[in-house]
Amino acid sequence: MFWIYMLQCADDSYYVGHTEDLDYRLAQHHAGTFAHCYTFKRRPLRLVFSQALGTRLEALDAERQIKGWSRAKKQALIAGDWERISG
Repeated sequence: MFWIYMLQCADDSYYVGHTEDLDYRLAQHHAGTFAHCYTFKRRPLRLVFSQALGTRLEALDAERQIKGWSRAKKQALIAGDWERISG
């Protein structure tokens, strides 16, 4: 199983990623394991959305799609407002 996830950063921006192990990846983000990562200087972080998907390709495709969305559409996803997402 793979995961798509969205974090809200301390500067109120969003980070979207995918992973095979959500708990481990979140721990890496919180610990600042990778200094080059977008979230490194934007901690603390809060998980605001996650969804399990069947394959890495599905997760990667979902990540790319969501990264291309506007902030408003990302907020609609967080809120579960499917009408705003599909509009």
